[in-house]
Amino acid sequence: MSDLGNRIAVTLRRERERRDLSASELARRAGVAKATVSQLENGGGNPSVETLWALATALDVPFAVLVDEGVRSPTLIRAGEASTAVPATSADYLAVLLSASPPHARRDIYLLRAEPGSVRRSDPHPHGTVEHCILMTGRGRVGPAGAPFELHPGDYLSYPGDAPHVFEALTPGTSAVLVSESL
Repeated sequence: MSDLGNRIAVTLRRERERRDLSASELARRAGVAKATVSQLENGGGNPSVETLWALATALDVPFAVLVDEGVRSPTLIRAGEASTAVPATSADYLAVLLSASPPHARRDIYLLRAEPGSVRRSDPHPHGTVEHCILMTGRGRVGPAGAPFELHPGDYLSYPGDAPHVFEALTPGTSAVLVSESL
């Protein structure tokens, strides 16, 4: 079992049990198969960003809770060496959790990598969520689903994360740092 698979298994079961939910009820609320929940709680599977977001939303916890390493000392993550990379199924998109928010603060930091050809569409996150995006390389279309902005390296954009939003790479090798905060 991978370190990430083990973290997801332990955390998913803990959060489900804290809410006194059966695996079937969690699956129903998240819109995923019960077998998927069972497989993930046993450390199996290769969950997508979409599956983990759906489970986190159904549990009313930030996405980062499911993949956080829990390290509280200095942490260096070299480019390309992150162990918490989670791919999307609907786009050539990879989310890497860089830093999870400590308790009672709702801030998560991600490194995003995307390639042209598909759009990463995100459903609204919990009420009050704001996303901050700094494009690092390439060119991308980012922000509210109905009116995204074209960003270039070094551009910063803040937008409501509690409304539908998108991330689309316009050039190969597009990457960004995303900070998601909930009030």
